[in-house]
Amino acid sequence: MIKILFAALGGLAVSILLTPYLIKVFSRQGFGQEIREEGPQGHKSKRGTPTMGGVAIIVAMVFGYFFAHLITWMTGSGGGPSVSGLLVLFLAVALGVVGFLDDFIKIRKQRNLGLNKTAKLVGQLVVAVAFAVLVLQFANERGLTPASQNLSYVRDLALIYFPLPVFILFCYVVISGWSNAVNFTDGLDGLAGGAAAMVLATYVVISFWQARLSCAVAPQAACYDVRDPLDLAVVAAAATGACVGFLWWNAAPAKIFMGDTGSLALGGLVAGLSMTTRTELLAIVIGGLFMVEMISVVAQIAVFRTTRRRLFRMAPFHHHFELAGWAETTVIIRFWLMSAICCMFGLGLFYSEQLTGAGG
Repeated sequence: MIKILFAALGGLAVSILLTPYLIKVFSRQGFGQEIREEGPQGHKSKRGTPTMGGVAIIVAMVFGYFFAHLITWMTGSGGGPSVSGLLVLFLAVALGVVGFLDDFIKIRKQRNLGLNKTAKLVGQLVVAVAFAVLVLQFANERGLTPASQNLSYVRDLALIYFPLPVFILFCYVVISGWSNAVNFTDGLDGLAGGAAAMVLATYVVISFWQARLSCAVAPQAACYDVRDPLDLAVVAAAATGACVGFLWWNAAPAKIFMGDTGSLALGGLVAGLSMTTRTELLAIVIGGLFMVEMISVVAQIAVFRTTRRRLFRMAPFHHHFELAGWAETTVIIRFWLMSAICCMFGLGLFYSEQLTGAGG
């Protein structure tokens, strides 16, 4: 537990202190955000706001994780980094690099389009394939790898097994889906950062609970076969602290945006945690806000191409309410409430499965 607290505090401290420094540096370099011309008119005033603030989230998350391990190593009260934790960090950082390239091209060419769709998908594909291959290696003494080839809800579903090629494709769908979902949500000040903090905090609770009821520690009914649950809680805690610290500067009116650097990294983090904690289907509920935002974009495109009419005034979904006359802060707060409800409902499903499994 102490390691989780140190990870959260380390991530929070670095993020809240590093972000204002990045605001100054990026402002001096002219790294300002370009705004969609067809977007809400109120967003035009945000043009030039520093972007690529996701750098602070990534640095703070990595620092918080290793800081917690350093402290516990010095006090002799904990083990070192785990393979599962390092692989999830690798996934987040690698996708953050893809997002950084996207942001950098936008800034240099002074347009709202960075990497083209093909280049971004190829980047996500390379990262996903590398993660998919590595996450099935490094079996521990009980034969558990960081992830498994079974689809999972709260634990692996024995009836749904993916052969390796299908598993790699599945990883790509999950990773690209979550990274794009968070990216779509990142359109209002603090919306994606606040929602991500809630989702990651939920995964702190889930991972910690899995560690307490690990089959390796206390074999019993409804125990959890997860390779490194406690270390995954440390990763999630460090990322939660990083998001909260960044949100201090990103909340409306934002002084910096996370950009694709942050949104792709956070999406990758959710994807990685869902696979390594064996909660891929449950994650859809926990990150329900992100799913709704992504579905709104897909539905908008599908309806427009078939009927030449728009389902929403504008997609992603949050812009629809802005164009309907809602104040930006009203949209943000209500969407945060939606995210909180999804997280609580997801935790309820997780705990109810534990009770049902224990009772069975």
